[in-house]
Amino acid sequence: MATPPRWFTDTDDNHSQWYVDRFRDLAAEGADLAGEARFVDAMVARHSRILDAGCGPGRTGAALFACGHDVVGVDADPVLIAAAVEDHQGPTWLVQDLAELSLASIHQTEPFDAAVLAGNVMAFVAQGTETQVLANVRSVLKPDGFAVVGFHTDRYEISLFDSHIAEAGLILESRFATWDLRPWRDDADFAVSVLRNPTARF
Repeated sequence: MATPPRWFTDTDDNHSQWYVDRFRDLAAEGADLAGEARFVDAMVARHSRILDAGCGPGRTGAALFACGHDVVGVDADPVLIAAAVEDHQGPTWLVQDLAELSLASIHQTEPFDAAVLAGNVMAFVAQGTETQVLANVRSVLKPDGFAVVGFHTDRYEISLFDSHIAEAGLILESRFATWDLRPWRDDADFAVSVLRNPTARF
């Protein structure tokens, strides 16, 4: 990767393993970790192809796989991918920087019906690559496919995100303040945005 994602540069050396352990502990405690997956599952047909972009240790992709979808999960962090492989059999898990994402780079020939970028993924990509990441996600979607992006607004300004959406050629279709569809408001501390790939390919 040319410029390391902020996931590597803005966190300490033990952050990846801490993150893995945190979600393993939450799962063991019976916490609901599938809210993002329910959101996406409600928007797609059965047996859809879904990209979990910035999948981390795999909780969202695994939940979507359990719903019957064909899931490919990618993340730049090999520690997180190793945890996903160990904990969640079924989906395809691959190390891949989103700034260099393409169908060929993840050994896929068919585009995806949908992509999900949960867990502040866009706030952790390398600074200055946000538009490229969104354009790359668009490039692996089917015409009229969509991406759902969630992040804390104190990590990534909404106005800046909206400019990156437009630059990437995606269309903002809807926005919510939470994954359980609370209405969007300008002072919300979290944003969940549905981005549609225009029907015409570029």
